[in-house]
Amino acid sequence: MTEAIPMRPRTSRLPRSARRAQLLQVALEVFVEQGYHSASMDEIAERAGVSKPVLYQHFPGKLDLYLALLETSCDTVISEVKDALASTTDNRRRVQATMELWYDYVADQGAAFRLVFESDLTSDPAVRQQVDRVVEESAAAIAEVIHEDTGLPGAASHLLAVSLVGMGHVGARNWLSQDSTLTRTEAVQLVAGLAWRGIGGFPRNEDDNTQGVE
Repeated sequence: MTEAIPMRPRTSRLPRSARRAQLLQVALEVFVEQGYHSASMDEIAERAGVSKPVLYQHFPGKLDLYLALLETSCDTVISEVKDALASTTDNRRRVQATMELWYDYVADQGAAFRLVFESDLTSDPAVRQQVDRVVEESAAAIAEVIHEDTGLPGAASHLLAVSLVGMGHVGARNWLSQDSTLTRTEAVQLVAGLAWRGIGGFPRNEDDNTQGVE
């Protein structure tokens, strides 16, 4: 007589929103560990302690699950950029706060950051759209501040904003991937100083072009 295979433990019944959040967290771990193509809905369900039908009730397919997770991660980044800009009216501190958020995001939420910026599914238009949205919406928020303070045309403000966003997330990713000897604080101070020396040189509207955007 063969030995009975024990049933895998199941999680307790959760409200739909809580279950969805739990499934997204488990999926994040699996996608980051294995990449989109190697990850399976079977393993995600297994790790979450639910049946596949339960998983499919929330997400009809693997791509749907991935896109939901990606959208959530992108929304978080964009929201934090806006929060950094709103945290002070001092532009130098705004630059500091914005750079800090990129390094915090990379260091403290490495899994989510890799999902957004190092996806192995960027050839999919829906995925590419979400990744591009992080840069575009973050830059749009920064460009609005630049335009209001300097009076630069929209196109110029946008280009400066995109450049600042790139300086933040590309620099942070390099800092993490190269296992830099610099601490996070040291790295942020360097990059924020570089960014401020550039953007701080543009005159404010109300100062008759005699002062930087301090």
